[in-house]
Amino acid sequence: MTRVSKAKQDILLFQKWTFNEISVKDPGLQRYINLTPMTLPHSMGRHEHQRFRKARVNIVERFINGFMRPGKNSGKKARATNMVKHAFEIINIRTGKNPVEILVQAVENSAPAEDTTRLSYGGVVYHLSVDIAPQRRIDLSLRNLTEGARKIAANNPRSLPETIADELILAANNDIKSAGVAKRNEIERIAQSSR
Repeated sequence: MTRVSKAKQDILLFQKWTFNEISVKDPGLQRYINLTPMTLPHSMGRHEHQRFRKARVNIVERFINGFMRPGKNSGKKARATNMVKHAFEIINIRTGKNPVEILVQAVENSAPAEDTTRLSYGGVVYHLSVDIAPQRRIDLSLRNLTEGARKIAANNPRSLPETIADELILAANNDIKSAGVAKRNEIERIAQSSR
Protein backbone atom coordinates (compact mmCIF):
# COMPACT_ATOMS: atom_id res chain seq x y z
CA MET A 1 0.00 0.00 0.00
CA THR A 2 2.74 2.47 0.86
CA ARG A 3 4.62 1.42 -2.25
CA VAL A 4 1.68 2.45 -4.47
CA SER A 5 1.19 5.81 -2.75
CA LYS A 6 4.93 6.53 -2.91
CA ALA A 7 4.97 5.69 -6.62
CA LYS A 8 2.00 7.99 -7.18
CA GLN A 9 3.79 10.86 -5.43
CA ASP A 10 6.87 10.42 -7.61
CA ILE A 11 4.99 11.22 -10.83
CA LEU A 12 5.80 14.83 -11.70
CA LEU A 13 4.64 16.79 -14.72
CA PHE A 14 7.68 17.52 -16.92
CA GLN A 15 9.75 16.01 -14.05
CA LYS A 16 9.13 19.21 -12.04
CA TRP A 17 5.58 19.85 -10.83
CA THR A 18 3.27 17.70 -8.77
CA PHE A 19 -0.47 17.18 -9.09
CA ASN A 20 -0.86 16.58 -5.34
CA GLU A 21 -2.81 19.06 -3.20
CA ILE A 22 -4.41 20.72 -6.23
CA SER A 23 -8.16 20.99 -5.85
CA VAL A 24 -10.95 22.29 -8.02
CA LYS A 25 -13.06 24.78 -6.06
CA ASP A 26 -16.00 24.93 -8.49
CA PRO A 27 -18.18 21.90 -7.63
CA GLY A 28 -19.70 21.80 -11.13
CA LEU A 29 -16.30 21.41 -12.79
CA GLN A 30 -14.77 18.86 -10.39
CA ARG A 31 -15.78 15.82 -12.44
CA TYR A 32 -14.50 17.31 -15.68
CA ILE A 33 -11.08 18.71 -14.74
CA ASN A 34 -8.82 15.67 -14.72
CA LEU A 35 -5.72 15.95 -12.54
CA THR A 36 -4.36 12.43 -13.00
CA PRO A 37 -0.58 12.51 -12.39
CA MET A 38 1.51 12.05 -15.53
CA THR A 39 5.02 12.88 -16.62
CA LEU A 40 4.32 13.87 -20.20
CA PRO A 41 0.78 14.99 -21.12
CA HIS A 42 0.25 12.89 -24.25
CA SER A 43 -2.57 10.32 -24.42
CA MET A 44 -2.18 9.55 -28.15
CA GLY A 45 -5.83 10.52 -28.82
CA ARG A 46 -7.32 7.43 -27.15
CA HIS A 47 -10.29 9.50 -26.04
CA GLU A 48 -11.22 10.58 -29.56
CA HIS A 49 -13.90 8.10 -30.65
CA GLN A 50 -16.07 7.89 -27.55
CA ARG A 51 -18.53 10.43 -26.29
CA PHE A 52 -17.57 12.49 -23.21
CA ARG A 53 -14.26 10.65 -22.99
CA LYS A 54 -12.29 13.92 -23.15
CA ALA A 55 -13.23 14.47 -19.51
CA ARG A 56 -10.68 11.74 -18.72
CA VAL A 57 -7.88 13.59 -20.52
CA ASN A 58 -5.54 15.54 -18.25
CA ILE A 59 -6.31 19.27 -18.14
CA VAL A 60 -2.70 20.16 -19.06
CA GLU A 61 -2.94 18.02 -22.22
CA ARG A 62 -6.24 19.62 -23.17
CA PHE A 63 -4.63 23.04 -22.73
CA ILE A 64 -1.70 21.97 -24.94
CA ASN A 65 -4.10 20.62 -27.57
CA GLY A 66 -5.70 24.07 -27.76
CA PHE A 67 -2.52 25.45 -29.29
CA MET A 68 -2.56 22.95 -32.15
CA ARG A 69 -5.03 24.96 -34.20
CA PRO A 70 -4.61 25.91 -37.86
CA GLY A 71 -1.69 28.23 -38.25
CA LYS A 72 1.86 27.96 -37.06
CA ASN A 73 1.36 24.97 -34.73
CA SER A 74 -1.20 23.02 -36.72
CA GLY A 75 -0.82 19.44 -35.50
CA LYS A 76 2.63 20.00 -33.98
CA LYS A 77 2.18 18.56 -30.51
CA ALA A 78 5.87 18.59 -29.59
CA ARG A 79 6.16 22.29 -30.33
CA ALA A 80 2.96 23.09 -28.40
CA THR A 81 4.16 20.97 -25.45
CA ASN A 82 7.50 22.78 -25.34
CA MET A 83 5.75 26.17 -25.42
CA VAL A 84 3.49 25.27 -22.49
CA LYS A 85 6.41 23.74 -20.58
CA HIS A 86 8.40 26.97 -21.01
CA ALA A 87 5.32 29.01 -19.99
CA PHE A 88 4.97 26.87 -16.85
CA GLU A 89 8.60 27.61 -15.95
CA ILE A 90 7.93 31.34 -16.37
CA ILE A 91 4.81 31.07 -14.16
CA ASN A 92 6.80 29.24 -11.49
CA ILE A 93 9.49 31.94 -11.49
CA ARG A 94 7.01 34.85 -11.38
CA THR A 95 4.53 33.51 -8.83
CA GLY A 96 6.46 30.85 -6.91
CA LYS A 97 3.41 28.59 -7.17
CA ASN A 98 2.72 25.32 -8.93
CA PRO A 99 1.81 26.18 -12.56
CA VAL A 100 -0.76 23.36 -12.69
CA GLU A 101 -2.62 25.01 -9.83
CA ILE A 102 -2.48 28.35 -11.69
CA LEU A 103 -3.88 26.63 -14.82
CA VAL A 104 -6.77 25.10 -12.85
CA GLN A 105 -7.62 28.47 -11.27
CA ALA A 106 -7.45 30.15 -14.68
CA VAL A 107 -9.82 27.58 -16.21
CA GLU A 108 -12.24 27.99 -13.31
CA ASN A 109 -12.20 31.79 -13.50
CA SER A 110 -12.66 31.98 -17.28
CA ALA A 111 -15.44 29.38 -17.58
CA PRO A 112 -18.77 31.09 -18.37
CA ALA A 113 -21.82 29.86 -16.46
CA GLU A 114 -24.57 30.95 -18.88
CA ASP A 115 -24.93 31.77 -22.56
CA THR A 116 -27.70 32.62 -25.03
CA THR A 117 -29.50 30.43 -27.52
CA ARG A 118 -31.69 31.37 -30.46
CA LEU A 119 -35.39 30.58 -30.44
CA SER A 120 -37.62 31.41 -33.39
CA TYR A 121 -41.37 31.82 -33.16
CA GLY A 122 -43.11 32.51 -36.44
CA GLY A 123 -40.09 33.97 -38.17
CA VAL A 124 -39.06 36.15 -35.23
CA VAL A 125 -35.79 35.22 -33.54
CA TYR A 126 -35.49 35.57 -29.76
CA HIS A 127 -32.37 35.13 -27.68
CA LEU A 128 -32.88 33.25 -24.44
CA SER A 129 -30.43 32.82 -21.58
CA VAL A 130 -29.48 29.19 -20.80
CA ASP A 131 -27.09 27.50 -18.39
CA ILE A 132 -23.97 25.94 -19.90
CA ALA A 133 -23.06 22.29 -19.30
CA PRO A 134 -19.86 21.80 -17.27
CA GLN A 135 -18.00 20.08 -20.12
CA ARG A 136 -18.76 22.96 -22.47
CA ARG A 137 -17.74 25.48 -19.79
CA ILE A 138 -14.27 23.92 -19.71
CA ASP A 139 -14.13 23.74 -23.52
CA LEU A 140 -14.99 27.43 -23.83
CA SER A 141 -12.57 28.38 -21.09
CA LEU A 142 -9.64 26.52 -22.69
CA ARG A 143 -10.49 27.93 -26.12
CA ASN A 144 -10.68 31.51 -24.83
CA LEU A 145 -7.41 31.20 -22.91
CA THR A 146 -5.48 29.73 -25.84
CA GLU A 147 -6.92 32.04 -28.49
CA GLY A 148 -6.36 35.06 -26.27
CA ALA A 149 -2.69 34.17 -25.76
CA ARG A 150 -2.20 33.53 -29.48
CA LYS A 151 -3.83 36.84 -30.50
CA ILE A 152 -1.75 38.83 -28.03
CA ALA A 153 1.46 37.17 -29.27
CA ALA A 154 0.60 37.68 -32.96
CA ASN A 155 1.87 41.26 -33.35
CA ASN A 156 4.02 41.43 -30.27
CA PRO A 157 7.79 41.17 -29.84
CA ARG A 158 7.22 38.95 -26.79
CA SER A 159 7.29 35.20 -27.34
CA LEU A 160 4.22 32.98 -27.17
CA PRO A 161 5.32 31.23 -23.93
CA GLU A 162 5.57 34.63 -22.22
CA THR A 163 2.07 35.61 -23.35
CA ILE A 164 0.73 32.20 -22.27
CA ALA A 165 2.23 32.75 -18.81
CA ASP A 166 0.78 36.26 -18.60
CA GLU A 167 -2.65 35.06 -19.71
CA LEU A 168 -2.74 32.24 -17.14
CA ILE A 169 -1.52 34.44 -14.29
CA LEU A 170 -4.07 37.16 -15.08
CA ALA A 171 -6.90 34.63 -15.44
CA ALA A 172 -5.94 32.89 -12.19
CA ASN A 173 -6.17 36.27 -10.43
CA ASN A 174 -9.57 36.89 -12.10
CA ASP A 175 -8.15 40.05 -13.73
CA ILE A 176 -10.23 41.70 -16.49
CA LYS A 177 -7.05 42.18 -18.55
CA SER A 178 -7.08 38.44 -19.26
CA ALA A 179 -8.71 37.59 -22.60
CA GLY A 180 -10.42 34.52 -21.10
CA VAL A 181 -11.95 36.43 -18.19
CA ALA A 182 -12.99 39.31 -20.46
CA LYS A 183 -14.70 36.87 -22.86
CA ARG A 184 -16.48 35.16 -19.93
CA ASN A 185 -17.76 38.52 -18.67
CA GLU A 186 -18.96 39.46 -22.16
CA ILE A 187 -20.83 36.16 -22.64
CA GLU A 188 -22.47 36.38 -19.22
CA ARG A 189 -23.39 40.05 -19.68
CA ILE A 190 -25.16 39.27 -22.98
CA ALA A 191 -26.92 36.30 -21.38
CA GLN A 192 -28.04 38.40 -18.42
CA SER A 193 -29.57 41.00 -20.71
CA SER A 194 -31.66 38.34 -22.48
CA ARG A 195 -33.16 36.66 -19.42
